[in-house]
Amino acid sequence: MASRAIFVPAALFLLLLFSTTCKAQLSSSFYESTCPNALATIRNSIRAAISRERRMAASLIRLHFHDCFVQGCDASILLNGTSTIRSEMEAGPNRNSARGHQVIDAAKLEVEKICPGVISCADILSVAARDASVAVGGPSWTVKLGRRDSTTANPDKANSDLPSFRDGVDRLISRFADKGLSARDMVALSGSHTIGQAQCVTFRDRIYNNASDIDAGFASTRRRGCPANQGDGNSNLAPLDLVTPNQLDNNYFKNLIQKKGLLESDQVLFSGGSTDSIVSEYSSNPSKFLSDFASAMVKMGDIEPLTGSAGQIRRICSAVN
Repeated sequence: MASRAIFVPAALFLLLLFSTTCKAQLSSSFYESTCPNALATIRNSIRAAISRERRMAASLIRLHFHDCFVQGCDASILLNGTSTIRSEMEAGPNRNSARGHQVIDAAKLEVEKICPGVISCADILSVAARDASVAVGGPSWTVKLGRRDSTTANPDKANSDLPSFRDGVDRLISRFADKGLSARDMVALSGSHTIGQAQCVTFRDRIYNNASDIDAGFASTRRRGCPANQGDGNSNLAPLDLVTPNQLDNNYFKNLIQKKGLLESDQVLFSGGSTDSIVSEYSSNPSKFLSDFASAMVKMGDIEPLTGSAGQIRRICSAVN
């Protein structure tokens, strides 16, 4: 009994030590000696892509988010389907909506030219999200690096773990808590909806139900591009923020207070619940929102990274080596 009592704490200590070591391997200086020009190369590639299409900034931030929420920040979302891999792009939250893969592929191609086999696709995606934010007036943050790429994908986990546009506030809080993120992190990250667009199929029910939680004029405006009949115009796009759709700012939160959230999962953040005070704070304090958004993005990038000898450094982001 005595030896057993000693063994269990020791095992727990080793497990904790291993977990801490894995996290410690992420460092902002990870590539300083192996590829010192990596970040500048990625930044130039991402800037060029967003200059060609402003909407791509939102797509890259969303792509990083959808990657990290499914088996961690491991670039699994970038894998194409094969005879042995079911792509996460098959999952409902990603099908016909997740985009930006080709931008990450292009950035990977550029860094492979200067440092072949060194920079992971997972790290490129993390850096791209930061550079995308900066490109549309949002905050910058120090990206921790050293992630490795997964050799597997998990569309079933994408279906179960990614937030839905129909989620209520308690469900959203729970989903984010499962990933180690607080309610404040969740609201701050939802603020990325100040850029980007949504498909008609995701907001049709909201703009046609005449509920009390949507501004009538806003609903009428959105109906012009989203027919009432199911199946008609499902992929028609509308900006999530009508006022400054290409600027990462706090206008999203002002919209919510005016009952002009486009998605159900947007408006529930200001609907008499526990997150109302955070929305109010961000609507009146843009610098606080931007600061919290940056912090939440750093925390999200820490979700279950592969480090050390786990995974691999993919030569191309869409396929395992």
